[in-house]
Amino acid sequence: MMPQLQEELPKKQIKFRFNPPASPHFGGAWEREIQSVKKALQVVIGTQSLQGEVLLTLLVEVEGILNAKPLGYVSSDLADPDPVTPSMLLMGRRDASLQQVSYATDTLSKRRWRHCQMMVDHFWVQFIRSYLPSLQVRQKWRQHTDGLLQGTVVMIVDSQLPRAHWPVGKVVKLKASADGCIRSAEVQVGDRTYLRPVARLVQLPALSDDDADPGTFATP
Repeated sequence: MMPQLQEELPKKQIKFRFNPPASPHFGGAWEREIQSVKKALQVVIGTQSLQGEVLLTLLVEVEGILNAKPLGYVSSDLADPDPVTPSMLLMGRRDASLQQVSYATDTLSKRRWRHCQMMVDHFWVQFIRSYLPSLQVRQKWRQHTDGLLQGTVVMIVDSQLPRAHWPVGKVVKLKASADGCIRSAEVQVGDRTYLRPVARLVQLPALSDDDADPGTFATP
């Protein structure tokens, strides 16, 4: 550790507690997050040798995707189903990523930019393939659930939307098929209502007010 950090950390009452070596399972939730990111980056980058600017831009874009993902919603505020995100906990705003911009010129720098954006899009596809099923697994197998109910807060999965766009709404009506099973639902997002199949809806876990309070994560 750098000498400057060794001097400053005690002043701020910051103390590191490390897990034993070669024991990533001690990390729990955050190690699963690291694993999903590493696997997605490994698929995206592969054996490519990226220039410093391209790699840095890719990692910043990936950071924006991770910090914009929904963690859950505050159960005591059903009137506002907007999800709690890492950006909200860290910086007080929901989305800290840069706006996506398209360029018309065909210079070398723009080609590098398009290459970087292509890799970010590839990362997005790989990441949601691992992250969305993890939400479903937690809801379906780790606790008792009655399935999709009216008033449930869900995230809509839509491959045509821009990356890092997580539309979240509330189920306002369930639609049963001829066999009596619920196979589609109407979801209210803002002032609009969308009809979507249940297979494209991911239930978000409810968080208590204490879980969603950034102050609970900042104890010395």
